[in-house]
Amino acid sequence: MLQLKPIRHQVIVITGATSGIGLATAKLAAERGAKLVLVARNETALKTIAEELSGKGAQARWVVADVADEAELRRAAQVAKEEFGGLDTWINNAGISIFGYNERIALEDHRRLFETNFWGVVNGSLIAAEYLRQSGGAIINLGSEVSDASVPLQGMYAASKHAVKAFTDSLRMELEHDGAPVSVTLIKPAAIATPFVEHAKNYMEVEAKLPPPLYAPELVAKAILSAAQTPQRDIFVGGAAKLTSLGARFAPRLFDKISERIFFRQQRSDRPEQHADRNSLYQPDTDLRVRGNHDASVKESCLYTQAILNKKKTYAIVGGALAATAAVWLSRSQMKRSLL
Repeated sequence: MLQLKPIRHQVIVITGATSGIGLATAKLAAERGAKLVLVARNETALKTIAEELSGKGAQARWVVADVADEAELRRAAQVAKEEFGGLDTWINNAGISIFGYNERIALEDHRRLFETNFWGVVNGSLIAAEYLRQSGGAIINLGSEVSDASVPLQGMYAASKHAVKAFTDSLRMELEHDGAPVSVTLIKPAAIATPFVEHAKNYMEVEAKLPPPLYAPELVAKAILSAAQTPQRDIFVGGAAKLTSLGARFAPRLFDKISERIFFRQQRSDRPEQHADRNSLYQPDTDLRVRGNHDASVKESCLYTQAILNKKKTYAIVGGALAATAAVWLSRSQMKRSLL
């Protein structure tokens, strides 16, 4: 079985590292002793987070790159090799969304979203595979609950995450077929309380919002670092993500009708959109925030995800419960026989 290094012994490359899930993962990985190469489009933000992490004792380097540009992104692998002697885990996290009816969104915006969400993952994965085929390690791609389902008003985002899933599964099979010592994992979060909405481009007349339940970004960071240490095919973050996947798979037409009923309403706020020009589709944001502004409460924990990430403990608990039940049943059976 493929063995991955503990986080404290790893060199980790993270794209989209200056906000949201990427920033949460960078902070958690730094706390656990990893050496980091942080990738994003904004140089000022990268410098700020690298200095913050370095001030806490971490080793962090940064690379300004648009993930859609393979040549720019390749520099991250070069920095990892030059500064730290190589890389162990590559996390393709950078992503963006657009809210609105598919037919009302400019084609160039659709294409730009795909350049980031899909081609950014392809570029990062192929660069990482080139390095990791020799040394071994993990490629971790950020999909979504909509990698398995689709929703209205974020159609091209869902399409890009479907594409990410297909590419990730294909890459995994090819690497496994060749016996390459590389783990490939797809992370599929539910709605996460990052600045996702603030960064998205919005074509609606009202402000966009994410449908509840919302989960903490730190839960995704923990799932990512779990996959960096232990090979896993995919990980759902948030029980809602698993339910969405199951619904779309086993009752697709019913899921369509439910989506039509709830997701138009749940992705539209009651506030008029006043800042439609403020988004990160073409230009980076500078906010350096893990969390965004959301009306809904945020779930700081999830029993489902916790159970998935701690399978040995979960199996032990379930096994213990089953053993205890069996023992009670046997003792009762023996008592009944003795009374007869």
